[in-house]
Amino acid sequence: MSTEALLREMRQRLHDGGLHGCFLVRDLHTGQELGIEPDTQLPAASLVKIPLALATLERIRRGELDGATMLTVEPGRITSPGPTGLSRFRHPVRIAIDDLLYLSTCVSDGTAADALFALTPPAQVAGIMREFGLQGISVRHTTRELTETPVERFEAAEAHLAYALAIEAGTSGRGHRVPQLDVTRANSGSARSYVELLQALWTPSAIPPEVAGRVRGLMADNLLRQRISPDFSSDASIWSSKTGTLLNLRHEVGVVEHSDGQTFAVAVLTESLVPAGTQPDADAVMAHVARTLRDHLRQL
Repeated sequence: MSTEALLREMRQRLHDGGLHGCFLVRDLHTGQELGIEPDTQLPAASLVKIPLALATLERIRRGELDGATMLTVEPGRITSPGPTGLSRFRHPVRIAIDDLLYLSTCVSDGTAADALFALTPPAQVAGIMREFGLQGISVRHTTRELTETPVERFEAAEAHLAYALAIEAGTSGRGHRVPQLDVTRANSGSARSYVELLQALWTPSAIPPEVAGRVRGLMADNLLRQRISPDFSSDASIWSSKTGTLLNLRHEVGVVEHSDGQTFAVAVLTESLVPAGTQPDADAVMAHVARTLRDHLRQL
């Protein structure tokens, strides 16, 4: 099948699955890539925890922070479905910066992430990204705002109304009545900007090798593997990734390293057009499209 025909088929699969998707797959050795709307900006949700980890680890390398420093973190006490780790704790804890990095990146713990943001605010995270020559990812706010969306204001039986609002209240310029979904106010990025970040972490770049190595290790230990991970994990490959979920947004970005030496960066950012929170079929469609693009690129 030609590349053009393949992309048409994948766009149709996304449409049939109720998804608007932005994809980019890049061979990190040859630079060849294949994508669908890779430059469209979308709210990043928890994908912002990769830049946060990068900035925190760079400040540790510089000696501005010590990973062994113990902090007292107040519990999140969140009871709505979704949040993990300290976000669901009921009592304060004493925990080291290094362990907050694990919880934030590998468990996607928003309370742990905000403890790190208290040390390195969003503007400073964005500044460190610019120092490394990484453009296109906006870091504007902490993750606490991600737990203050319309879905928390409805009873469980009415949660579909929040998802309907997320789907219908956007503008043609990607503004939105829900601030967390407005790309001019939210943490945001494109499939391309996240692939550029992945390339900088997996290949020689301005990021110090010890910092890049730590971020790669955290992403390899990601515990949330229900989305596109099943299509990229095997005994003959290593899949390192980070997911992002918010209202109707479903994202995952990662790198698959094959035993034959081939390495591909994969960025999948999607918006569901179906007003429901649990959508395993959407995850399956995302994974199928991402893997199909990777398989086609691998054969070029």
